[in-house]
Amino acid sequence: MVAKVKGPTDHVVVVGAGLAGLSAALRLAGAGRKVTVVERESVPGGRNGLLNKDGFAFDTGPSVLTMPDLIADALACVGEELKDWLDLVPLKPLYRAFYHDGSQLDVHADTNQMQEEIARSISPAEAIGYGKYVDFVTKLYKYEMNDFIDRNIDSPLNLLTPNLARLIALGGFRKLASKVNQFLKDPRTQKVYSFQAMYAGVSPQQALAIYAVIAYMDSVNGVFFPKGGMHAVPRALAGAATKHGVVFKYNTTVTALERSNGRATAVITQDGERIPCDVVVLNPDLPVAWQELLGGQPRSVKRLKYSPSCVTLLVGSNKSYDHLAHHNIHFGQSWDGVFDELIKKKTLMSDPSILVTVPSKDDPNLAPPGKNSYYVLFPTPNLSAGIDWEKTGPKYRDEMIRALEARGYTGFGEGIEVEQLTTPLDWKNQGMEQGAPFASAHTFFQTGPFRPRNLAKGYENIVFAGSGTQPGVGVPMVLISGRLAAERIVGPIK
Repeated sequence: MVAKVKGPTDHVVVVGAGLAGLSAALRLAGAGRKVTVVERESVPGGRNGLLNKDGFAFDTGPSVLTMPDLIADALACVGEELKDWLDLVPLKPLYRAFYHDGSQLDVHADTNQMQEEIARSISPAEAIGYGKYVDFVTKLYKYEMNDFIDRNIDSPLNLLTPNLARLIALGGFRKLASKVNQFLKDPRTQKVYSFQAMYAGVSPQQALAIYAVIAYMDSVNGVFFPKGGMHAVPRALAGAATKHGVVFKYNTTVTALERSNGRATAVITQDGERIPCDVVVLNPDLPVAWQELLGGQPRSVKRLKYSPSCVTLLVGSNKSYDHLAHHNIHFGQSWDGVFDELIKKKTLMSDPSILVTVPSKDDPNLAPPGKNSYYVLFPTPNLSAGIDWEKTGPKYRDEMIRALEARGYTGFGEGIEVEQLTTPLDWKNQGMEQGAPFASAHTFFQTGPFRPRNLAKGYENIVFAGSGTQPGVGVPMVLISGRLAAERIVGPIK
């Protein structure tokens, strides 16, 4: 039996309208609970935020959407259909990868199309290896999803299922890089099918092969773009929740939980409002929620190691570049070196790998006529590196622009009309421990049953949701975490 919260569950207060909080709220409303969502910002979304500036609309958080079935699943809990709430465009290609030698590779979800692309750009033998790799990650996903990702885990013993044996036999607990290299021999394909480990906060050399499921989720299952930008997702979830009776209190910060005999009895807001409740779901970053609302972090949370961070530069520009896709990855020559710098040495990348997203390419309404919006992401160490971002930030912004111009973005700096820089210090000020938007790293002992549980130890009726708890980081995982939180309250949701 999976552990559940104790006592009555009639009224649930969800603190934070991030994707996990919204996912939980929809499921709880569908199960007949009274739900109140308290959100400090004026809009839903949490890390999946929105910035409007001089006619440009920017997503401030995740830019890659995969596994839209998980959004459909949350909406279905209240009888709503995805197509009535979101207009999703399948991206073709999913990514365009650019390499230091001037070559490029378009990544497609369709396996036959991708094999043709690899055969043409690299070699027929590499295309065959890619086909075998797809078989591997598809099996990995099948064995992993139900037993290890999409379920509440109370103990490592919960993992003792036939699928564990299948994962071991597949090589799921070997290192990701060596497993990818077993199928793919060219450094270009190796990079494009293992860079996703960075989202999990570990290098491909250190990550377990089970993290290839992230590559499955985007490179095989597909990448989508919601019209209106990524912020359309939380707007849709919050809209459906409101329609079905969930009450949202925006511009309201929870400053304390009223507790009695190991139970939360109410949440207290910054203006002294007391909202009584039977259960609390906490969607802020888990270590921050412990620190600010539960009286301090337990030792297990204090010991957590965090993923690398990133600097993002949101740019409204009068420049456009014909050679770009929606998502563009520019790999430097160094690969192992990048991860060594970010994770071991905790220094800035000397030969950066860069993600550039061009949302206005698929939704021109996100920029004024004839203009473009760019989302530029450079991975960096988290705040444990001791970099003084107040001083380093402006200089690094100039370095980012120089690196982009060297990679083919001619005149990028002079085309900027609007910009917003976000550094690890800014992420920390937004409530992310160590300034790490990718939360605690998915090392072996911070994964699955070893990741912080979603039941708050010492409390009967406080549940966590979000990337800091199980199952982990990324939009799909966070949506699942909302479901797992709801199941701790109302039991299995069909």
